Order: sequence, then structure tokens, then C-alpha cells
Amino acid sequence: MNNQRFLSIFLITALIIISSQLHTSCIYAQPSVNFTAPVQKIADGFTFVEGPVWKDGVGLLFSDITRAKIYMWTEEDSITVFMERSDSTNGLTYDLEGRLVAGQMGKRRIVRFENDGTQTDLASTYQGKRFNSPNDLVVKSDGSIFFTDPDFNIPGGKAKKELSFNGIFRISPSGNLQLLDSSLDLPNGICFSPDETKLYVNDSQKRIIYVWDLVNDSTIANKRELNRISTPGYADGMKVDMDGNIYCAGPTGIWVYASDGTYLGKFTLPAGNASNCNWGDEDGKTLYITGGTSVYRVRPIITSVENKQGNNIQHSFELHQNFPNPFNPSTVIAWNIINPCFVSLRIYDTIGSCIATLVEEYKTPGSYYSTFDINNYQLSSGIYFYTLNAGSFSETKKMVYLR
Repeated sequence: MNNQRFLSIFLITALIIISSQLHTSCIYAQPSVNFTAPVQKIADGFTFVEGPVWKDGVGLLFSDITRAKIYMWTEEDSITVFMERSDSTNGLTYDLEGRLVAGQMGKRRIVRFENDGTQTDLASTYQGKRFNSPNDLVVKSDGSIFFTDPDFNIPGGKAKKELSFNGIFRISPSGNLQLLDSSLDLPNGICFSPDETKLYVNDSQKRIIYVWDLVNDSTIANKRELNRISTPGYADGMKVDMDGNIYCAGPTGIWVYASDGTYLGKFTLPAGNASNCNWGDEDGKTLYITGGTSVYRVRPIITSVENKQGNNIQHSFELHQNFPNPFNPSTVIAWNIINPCFVSLRIYDTIGSCIATLVEEYKTPGSYYSTFDINNYQLSSGIYFYTLNAGSFSETKKMVYLR
């Protein structure tokens, strides 16, 4: 009788443990990307599109390399010519003051388009030799510009090549040019991890995504292979989401990898290969994709941080990097707590003045997010900080507002 009772207790305990493990597994097996989300074509009839970039109040800009124009698309499905003579811009982005910056292949330089219509040459030579064909670029939260310079679009062909390598470069906030790496055959897509501690660049023809650690904001080190696209073709533009997943444009669509290099899945385009992608819309969760003669969009994000009730099991206190970053007009700040405690989440300027309190209340364990909308405050473009205090836990992160 005692043996039967012991066996019953043992089996019940084992089932409880297994059930608990399965339940936990189900929670953490939830994907952060919905690969069944439909890919929608929103514009067509171009020659070769690249460099999508979104700005609230403006819409989506993208380059048509062959026509040497920049087009603008708005939510009303309106297509207009934003710039008639762009000199074959490729990658597009905005600097900290909201000015458009581009890899301008026609003039072999990184250019900034000023608000008065003039163009500023930010960098066009290295040690007296002209760049190849600056391709893609990304602006860091300190204002520095990181860009790639492969040689497959040199005006006049490779006979006009002056540098003996294809490089990854950095332009400092003060305008100094720095060579970061010259080991890749064709450096192309470039992006940062959400916390800007890692730099990702792909080698286009090899279809390999590499990752470096970013040291002291200006040096990259510890180069290693993250993963490689298995289908023949070219790797192209890249972006990351708030969970650190990498979205790489390439053969037949957008290839998605976790931050540890695990292949997660792909968004297949209706026709042709993808050339680049970028986040847009007011919440920053629509992925706009350029490919061939068309522009597409998809809503792929289904992260657990959208749970406001805090009912996900968590193993550590954590403050996530805001997303999107840089942002305008709003950004999402996600955070986890593992014990019931009083929580405060505040926004500060660079001199330490508190400009907003997003949370100040008692919370139970779980995952949460808060939205910071700049429209509620009179603030200028620049760097801001947000601090989470939860019991004895405290952490501060940096974010950038672009007007």
C-alpha cells in the first residue's frame, strides 16, 4: 500500500514538472517574427529600386539607381519624384537633424542633402584616392556615419577604381574619416544591433553576414561569421528589429536571422530578389522592401513585449533598447521584471533633467512596454536617456530623437 502511494506521488510530481517545462517551453518558443504575414506590393514600374527610408510627415523615400532619381511614396498610394537628379543614390538615411544622407554612387561619395536644396560632400576620398561606389550606410546615435564601399558600381567600370580594396568606413561627428575594415570582397548591407554594441556587414557575393564588436564607439573588433544565405545570388541591404533579429535582403526575398546567427525564416517576394529594407510607419513596425522594379511592405513583428498585462514568465530584470531608434514622433521602451516591486520609468535630457515620467507604480512580474510620444513635449532633436528603477534594479539607455 505504501509503495503504491509512493509511486502515485512520484508520477504526479513528474507530470507536474513535465507540464511546467512544457508550459515554459511554449512561452519561450513563441517566435518574434510572423513569417505568414502577407507581403504587399505598393509601387511598381521603376528600373532598379534601393535604399528605402521612412520619415513621419514625409513618407517613404527610395532610390531608383538607373533613373538617378529619388521617389516618394505616401499612405495615399501617391508616387512623386522627390529628387529629379540624384546622381544614382543607393542607400538612404537621416542624420540626427533629420537631413537626408546618401551613398551617391554617381559622384562616388557620401552626401548630405541640406534643407535649402544644396548638397554637402561628407566624404569622397581616402588618402587622396576616390571611393569606389559608396553603397549603404547607417547613422549611429552619436551622429557618426558608418558606410560600405564596394566596387561593383564604379562610374566607368572597374578600370576607374583607385583604391586597392573595398572598405567599411566611419565618418565621425566632427567629419573625420576612418577606415574600419578592408577584408571583405564586396561589403554591402550594414546595420547596428539595437544597443549599438555590434556592427553587422555582409559580403555580398559570398552571401556571408559578419559581425564585429563595436569598441569605444569608433573601432570594430573580433570579426566573426554570423551566418550565410544558402541560395545563390547576392546579399544586399540589412536592418535589425527591436529583438535584435537581422533582416537581410537577398535572393528571392528577406532572410531573417536571430542575433546568435540562427536562421529563423524568410519573406519571399512575389517576383525577383530583394535589394534593401527599412522600418516605417508611425509605430516603426512595417518593413518596407525594395526589389527589382517594385516596392513592398509587410508587418512581421509579433514580439512578447506587446503584452501589457505582464503575464509572461521572466528570468531576469531587463531594460530593452527602445525601438525604433532614432525615432520620430514616438518610440517603444520594453522592460521585464521578475519580482513584484515599485517601478519608475523616466526620460532625461543630456544635463540630467527629468522631462517625462512614463511609469511610476507597483507592478507584478512580467513583460511590459511604454510608448514615449514626442508630440506631448516641446523638445529639440538630439540625445535623450531613459532610466528604469525596479526595486534594487536600475539601468539607463540612450535614444535619439530626429525632427
